[in-house]
Amino acid sequence: MSQQGAALQNYNNELVKCIEELCQKREELCRQIQQEEDEKQRLQNEVRQLTEKLARVNENLARKIASRNEFDRTIAETEAAYLKVGLTPWGYWANPPELHPTTCTSLSHEYRNTNRLVLSE
Repeated sequence: MSQQGAALQNYNNELVKCIEELCQKREELCRQIQQEEDEKQRLQNEVRQLTEKLARVNENLARKIASRNEFDRTIAETEAAYLKVGLTPWGYWANPPELHPTTCTSLSHEYRNTNRLVLSE
């Protein structure tokens, strides 16, 4: 009977050892899970902040594009009126300066023969 008792004690010791190893593995897994959850939270906060920043940049960009389009329209209308005055028989200028409608830089154009502005760089 002592052999059975010794064998039972060995099985008992091995079982306790296995349970302790499982507990250690579980603790390590819990630590890894916590690290992953912390990282997930940090990334979610970063995504939220970047999403808010992207929304602000998109709003600013839309406002600036609208302003640029308004400038383009105003410049085109002003240039058209300026050229119209220069092309009329009673116009004040025989050779108006050459203007580019969106950059206000000088460009060559032919308007005398075609009565339209032809831009070339």
